[in-house]
Amino acid sequence: MKLYTIHTGNFKLDGGAMFGVVPKSIWNKINPADENNMCTWAMRCLLIEDGNRLILVDNGIGDKQDDKFFSYYFLHGEDTLDKSLAKYGFSRNDITDVFLTHLHFDHCGGSIKREGGKLIPAFKNAVYWSNEVHWDWAVNPNEREKASFLKENILPIQESGQLRFIQYPIQVTGDKLPVTTFEVPSVMIRFTSGHTDSMMLPQITYNGETIVFMADLLPSAGHIPIPYIMAYDMFPLTTLKEKKSFLEEAVKNDYILFFEHDPEIECCNLHHTERGIRPKDFFKLEEII
Repeated sequence: MKLYTIHTGNFKLDGGAMFGVVPKSIWNKINPADENNMCTWAMRCLLIEDGNRLILVDNGIGDKQDDKFFSYYFLHGEDTLDKSLAKYGFSRNDITDVFLTHLHFDHCGGSIKREGGKLIPAFKNAVYWSNEVHWDWAVNPNEREKASFLKENILPIQESGQLRFIQYPIQVTGDKLPVTTFEVPSVMIRFTSGHTDSMMLPQITYNGETIVFMADLLPSAGHIPIPYIMAYDMFPLTTLKEKKSFLEEAVKNDYILFFEHDPEIECCNLHHTERGIRPKDFFKLEEII
């Protein structure tokens, strides 16, 4: 197995929305805002090469929306999905599986492209993975979250016949995040429902380490303190419970956390401090050998 960091570019979101009840006087030291109160965030994806499988975890915001849409998010940086894949000798056509942690536009927008006036899968040879609970949540969105679920990102996947569902765990016990298996033995799937219903976090066994792709449970290293919960989360108290449970498990088992949105930090491990569980060491994925 080999793992690759895939950079798809940066965008901006409101700092207050990203840190919820935490005052700007505190969060602005973590990720300084511009004159419009907007902070830079990465859209960092993960590529898993395992035998003849090439699994892309999330795919960024894509490029098919109009200028008005993109003007809200201030896309910047030189990175693109195609450039990042090419760096490792791959192209979109090599992807066998597109794993979607959830269907918010900054995680799945690259799934679909416009071609000849039609919306078609951007990865023509891939199976797209979601789960039935989250899919139903996304295609029948509530009023608060529907701006994040764009039908043009979602429905063409199903219409193409390339959509598959991961089985939700039948039995859930205790506070531990529900876990299920994936088709690749070294990858397990953790389920969370604070940010959005039935978001999935890949957990990968790699070179003797356990790496967890954090998606929006912990969008950045700055969100590790328990109260640092996004205003975007549908169920913040559920997020709080999920974070506490996961962080205790992660520090106990020395998990490595891979951050999708942190503008600088790719990975960290954890340790106990007087202020609670905090990052221990920061490093890049390529440093894990």
